Amino acid sequence: MNKGKSGYSFLGGWRGLRELLPNNSGAFTQIFASLKSYNFRLYFGGQCISLVGTWMQQIAMSWLVFRLTGSVFLLATVTFMAQIPILVVTPCMSVFVDRFDRRNLLVLTQSLSMLQAFLMAILTLTGVIQVWHIMVLSLLIGLINALDNPTRQSFYPNLVPEDKLSNAIALNSAMINGSRLIGPAVGGVLIGMLGEGICFLLNGISYIAVIVALLLMRLTPVVETPVKQNIFEDMRDGFKYVAGNMPIRTLLILMSTISFFGLPLMTFIPAYVKTILNGGSEMLGVLLSCIGIGSFIAALYLAARKSVLGLGKVVMLSGALLGITLSVMAFVTIPWVAAVLCLPIGFTIIAAVASINTLLQTLSREDKRGRVMGYMAMAFTGMAPVGSIILGAVEELVGLQVIILLSGSCCFLASLVFEYYRPIVRKHAHPVYIEKGIIREIAISIDSAEEQQF
Repeated sequence: MNKGKSGYSFLGGWRGLRELLPNNSGAFTQIFASLKSYNFRLYFGGQCISLVGTWMQQIAMSWLVFRLTGSVFLLATVTFMAQIPILVVTPCMSVFVDRFDRRNLLVLTQSLSMLQAFLMAILTLTGVIQVWHIMVLSLLIGLINALDNPTRQSFYPNLVPEDKLSNAIALNSAMINGSRLIGPAVGGVLIGMLGEGICFLLNGISYIAVIVALLLMRLTPVVETPVKQNIFEDMRDGFKYVAGNMPIRTLLILMSTISFFGLPLMTFIPAYVKTILNGGSEMLGVLLSCIGIGSFIAALYLAARKSVLGLGKVVMLSGALLGITLSVMAFVTIPWVAAVLCLPIGFTIIAAVASINTLLQTLSREDKRGRVMGYMAMAFTGMAPVGSIILGAVEELVGLQVIILLSGSCCFLASLVFEYYRPIVRKHAHPVYIEKGIIREIAISIDSAEEQQF
């Protein structure tokens, strides 16, 4: 009996390992299927240009703040100002997405973002830039993004047929992370040659590509039906649903932990390069590009998967590996070793976050999905500035290396806690997967299905 149980455990473990593999060779040949849509081709091309400019501005702004102040805390404060509106304002902003034409909203947000970049360029090139200018303009871009993010996520169904929607989302994720390969590297070189102001100027110009693409799209006219709803009641119902759903609640808590402790690395990495590696802006660009390479590979890996089965294991292992890698990085002082470590850091962050995103969308009821995704945006993008500002303040007392080690340890421990509760999460997710027909093809027995479904 024990032997049989051991054999089952061995086979179950082997099945579990297989669940981590894409097991879908056709996915790579179909990854560009959504580009057959004229509207999505325009959107994709415009975004490719604009996102490179966005990453150039991000690296230039971080480098400028640290050059002016030498303070990790102020570096974290600027990031806080740029991202905290997403935590606070997004639930209210998302209401406008359902009440106005989404293309017009995107033209508005991109125009305002272009104006912000030009203001940064003018202040920097004229030599009058101060930290408070950067904070105010960072808050402005945060408010713009609080409207832009939900509008952009809701705009995809207007660009591609329904059967290509998931492919478009995956391709967009690859595009975002792929732009990290070019933007930081180009930005790092331009900062050294021409200064930060040129990066801001080029980013402002890059928004023209997105605005032109939006205006050239041939979209089906949308008949607007004015719907008046009580925003606060909708927000309350969404909170009660999230709090009462064990799998969704657990995933959001893990997402918040990874965002709080893992994502601030992007804020602190200029200080890490300058104070620990004794490098310059070019080295910063290399490290950020390595993170981008890892992120891009993770996006392709997830696009190649044919099912959500096994994503729970991906989330757990990615979070644990992220924690281990960050902990090791705290002791690294050799630039090329740090660059190598940035590859798994980029991979694990995207693998964990995108997998949680997919699981939340799968487990959510259709009439609650928008509010669940709103909480996901708050947990992912909103918690990062809170982590940056708190860890930045603590860094003033204990040093940057201790903060990186603390962040890695917390990510690792959170993944262990998630692994402890994963059987319970799997049990609650099982009926949803049966209802949606996700595990029907592998449900040879209840035991084998439950072993693989999460």
